[in-house]
Amino acid sequence: MFFRMIRGAFVRQKGKMLMIALTIALGASLATAMLNVMLDVGDKINQELKTYGANITVVPKSSSVLNNLYEVEGGEEAQEAFLREDELGKIKTIFWAFNIVDFAPFIDTTADLDSGEEVRLVGTWFNHHLDLPTGEMLDTGVANLRTWWDISDGVWLDEQAESDPNAAMIGAMVARREGVGAGDTLHVKTRYGEADLKVVGVFDAGSDEDEEIYAPMDLVQALSDTDGYLTSIEVSALTTPDNELAIKAAKDPSALSVSQYETWYCTAYVSSICYQIQEVITDSVASPVRQVADSEGAILEKTEFLMVLITILSLVGSGLGICNLVTASVMERSNEIGLLKAIGAKDSAISGIVLTEIVLTGIVGAVIGYFVGFGFAQIIGHTVFGSSIEMKAMVIPIVAMLTVAVTLAGSIPAIRMLLRLRPAEVLHGR
Repeated sequence: MFFRMIRGAFVRQKGKMLMIALTIALGASLATAMLNVMLDVGDKINQELKTYGANITVVPKSSSVLNNLYEVEGGEEAQEAFLREDELGKIKTIFWAFNIVDFAPFIDTTADLDSGEEVRLVGTWFNHHLDLPTGEMLDTGVANLRTWWDISDGVWLDEQAESDPNAAMIGAMVARREGVGAGDTLHVKTRYGEADLKVVGVFDAGSDEDEEIYAPMDLVQALSDTDGYLTSIEVSALTTPDNELAIKAAKDPSALSVSQYETWYCTAYVSSICYQIQEVITDSVASPVRQVADSEGAILEKTEFLMVLITILSLVGSGLGICNLVTASVMERSNEIGLLKAIGAKDSAISGIVLTEIVLTGIVGAVIGYFVGFGFAQIIGHTVFGSSIEMKAMVIPIVAMLTVAVTLAGSIPAIRMLLRLRPAEVLHGR
């Protein structure tokens, strides 16, 4: 009898049940889309922000003017104010190696031009091929870390294709002042030697870098007598926004308990990645570029807040729609409900019938909404980030629970009205 009544309700009120299912599907679809995007958006945003440069810098401990990242004394200064080039590959051996997107080493010195001007000569990797200690291979360098450079003349220096070891790129200010461009030669001289640089590209960075010359690492090391040594390393890493634990650890990791230390060390906070880099690079101080690191966290938090807000508003809208539709359904069936009460049906049994109808309708709407919402998520992913959004398994139970909660909450006013119905008044048309 119970199932016959439910089937009859679906047949007689198929229009309203369809509207309830569509209302639930709309809320579930928006919730599914926002939750999937929110759970996948961290790496997407980090990848987008990587185009704005490195978020970690590594320098020799002895050249660090301030205390290190954790605000504890660094101990006795190292004998040499350089980092070792042969340790670069170790950056990709830390616990969060896969979060290290790119890195580039630098060695800098001053050089004199024929015009009498003094410029900063920077040696680096442009698109260097590196064989890692793990057996992996990696192509990295400033070509990935300086994507905002505008190459106004010539091309990016290609280490793997360039046959001239003296090839170089010069800043726009140097090019204008010296009257040189791509294809020209620029003579530089240092206290340890001199070289004729072949200009392959002129870049406009919009910063002090426009006053600098960038050349291959080996060349500048030879001109500065620093073979095998570096002055700094820039690292671009995917990180997790800081929380209270990360802030506490950044001040002093030794102040953490064993469980806190393990949690911090095994989470991709910028401070934990810096700490791990310092463990593998001798006498180094790794510190976050706070403008970049803080921006990543702030943008991620605001994006996630927006996603949560949209999810809440969509569910509230669905709840209001369900409330109106279920109330209208109960009003239309008031005679039927009054008759059931008159022949002895209890309020709990009648409420159970109505709720069962709504829940079954909600399940259908939630299933439809989930798949539609995942489609919305893909549209958002390809439109905003240029890549697909990964389907998160944990979203399914979350959407299911939210759908049930909203459906039941939207049915409460209708159930209260049902409980107040008096058989005598309803059957007499009052």
